[in-house]
Amino acid sequence: QAQAGWLQHDFGHLSVFSKSRWNHWVHKFVIGHLKGAPASWWNHLHFQHHAKPNCFRKDPDVNMHPLFFALGKTLSVELGVQKKKFMPYNHQHKYFFIIGPPALVPLYFQWYIFYFAVQRKQWVDLAWMLSFYIRFFLTYLPFLGLKGTLGLHLLVRFIESNWFVWVTQMNHIPMHIDYDKNVDWFSTQLQATCNVRQSLFNDWFSGHLNFQIEHHLFPTMPRHNYWK
Repeated sequence: QAQAGWLQHDFGHLSVFSKSRWNHWVHKFVIGHLKGAPASWWNHLHFQHHAKPNCFRKDPDVNMHPLFFALGKTLSVELGVQKKKFMPYNHQHKYFFIIGPPALVPLYFQWYIFYFAVQRKQWVDLAWMLSFYIRFFLTYLPFLGLKGTLGLHLLVRFIESNWFVWVTQMNHIPMHIDYDKNVDWFSTQLQATCNVRQSLFNDWFSGHLNFQIEHHLFPTMPRHNYWK
């Protein structure tokens, strides 16, 4: 599931096929049938992130501030001045691993992606999503029963969520986070991204998103070329 996540990311950025529509078609299959999520939902959130990375209220990926975490030096100081304290932020480096990584587990998240597809009448996406769950339950129900199948799905999503959040946050959260200052696009991308050391394991584990700077500057570049 984690590797399918990096794969759908490639198609979503139109970085596999030379023709855009081929990327869009396969993207719907990979994220819909292999992962059970709508391509339209991913596009809606991820394009906002690339347009304004680490810009509070414009980048969906930093929406956890200030309810759970105090993000960035500027916003943290603002919270201190306003004396707003939702959480014990001085311990956030400890509780991040409890609250942050499991954020994509079922229940709210699973309900929300279905709600998104229905509300926006993305019927093709919905059909692909349903095909994932039909295939999943037909595969495992005979072996594990209903409770076992649901438990397996929860376990897979929990592990995948930890994996996904670690990778996506380690190359953004340490960088500058602030309100949108209308800085030029190039500078906005650079101040919001950092790389993680290249290695065979890191490339595989992160889906080559350890080259986050290169990815944000050239989002349609095939990921195996980032190191160049």
